[in-house]
Amino acid sequence: MQPIISSKTPIRRRKPVKFRLGSALIYMILTAWSLTTIYPLFWIVNNSFKVSKDVMNKSFALALDPVFINYTTAFDRINIGRSYMNSLIMSGSTVILVLILAGFAGYALSRFNFKGRRLIYSILYATLLIPAFATVVPVYEILIKTSLVNTYGGLIFPQTAGNLTFAILVIAGYMATIAKELEEAAFIDGCNRWQMLIKIFFPVSRPVFASVSIFVFLWSYNDLFSALIFVNKESVRPIVALLSEISSQYGTDFGLMATAVALTVIPVLIVYLFISKFIQKGLTEGAVKG
Repeated sequence: MQPIISSKTPIRRRKPVKFRLGSALIYMILTAWSLTTIYPLFWIVNNSFKVSKDVMNKSFALALDPVFINYTTAFDRINIGRSYMNSLIMSGSTVILVLILAGFAGYALSRFNFKGRRLIYSILYATLLIPAFATVVPVYEILIKTSLVNTYGGLIFPQTAGNLTFAILVIAGYMATIAKELEEAAFIDGCNRWQMLIKIFFPVSRPVFASVSIFVFLWSYNDLFSALIFVNKESVRPIVALLSEISSQYGTDFGLMATAVALTVIPVLIVYLFISKFIQKGLTEGAVKG
């Protein structure tokens, strides 16, 4: 006789989920922190749909009857669209220059052993300790002598120099983790140094280039200190410099100020939300290794 096989499958009991006080406390802290971060942004956007009087008297009330006069004023009277274009031109150019220069420098530092390599690394790390305020006077004198004050180059070149050290160290650290077997295989296939750099190292290093470009763009876009000193002319004024002038020209119009802040922050936040995965990928795949 054949043994009787039961068609019933054994029922697996789920293990009871244990409540951990530590995990609950962590989630409570993270929730409170997220609320303190998100609510100010909501407060700004909400008040941008109010007139100045309601912002003062009903600052925390919801804008149930929104008005759009502040947005109309932002584009018509203070020409915020022009400042947007200036910021995109300057920040975009800064990112391109930083990626090109840091890409070549990072490749040389990570794949070649030469005399003075450690010294260069030491100098790069030392420059990170120099505050930007200490270089304002000499940089401004150079810009005056080269007639770059109140031009796009007057902000692009200083910001490129200021972000270059960070970019070189991050890109060099990432390229150092690329397997040497890949490099040897490229040599066997007949690639020279230039072809290997363009066709292999740059494509493989796309995550770290994406991470660096995001950080450099955000730092350049939000650099109010340099913008106020090097490009204070209205025709080349970036959007962060425009915000500082609204308080003096339209000091009592708090609705307009809230609108300008919202128009400055919201686009950058949206872009960051879509490309944040590149930041995580670039940093977790060796971009911060030395």
